[in-house]
Amino acid sequence: MAIEVGNKAPDFELKDNHGATVRLSDFRGEKAVVLLFYPFAFTGVCTGELCELRDQLPRFQNDDVQLLAVSNDSVPTLRVFAEQEGLDYPLLSDFWPHGEASRAYGVFDEDKGCALRGTFIIDKDGIVRWTVVNGLPDARDLNEYIRALDSL
Repeated sequence: MAIEVGNKAPDFELKDNHGATVRLSDFRGEKAVVLLFYPFAFTGVCTGELCELRDQLPRFQNDDVQLLAVSNDSVPTLRVFAEQEGLDYPLLSDFWPHGEASRAYGVFDEDKGCALRGTFIIDKDGIVRWTVVNGLPDARDLNEYIRALDSL
């Protein structure tokens, strides 16, 4: 079951698509975070969602908000994916220990070995303020994210 609104967001330490370490706690007190879990790079729905975020990036990554996208792909896979699609925001690898962050947020599909489409908006204090979890084939609606961010 996914982390619920009002709970403290579990901290994590993951490598981004450039091999740099990113911790959720690095943003505490500084920025709200849009934390987006997605199943796999290079798949149709995931690519569409991440490119839509790219096209509206100033709404999701600015002085007040940081976008972090997490999959269970390896760092080299995420590097190639980001370069191919022109993604200029951190793609984080939850590859090893496999799915540890996804499990902490309750969005890891044990049978498929990947994250579900879970999104968590976390305020500057590290509290989950909004969440949605969609199944593997179901794309998310970015307009819902925008409304949730506007309400912070």
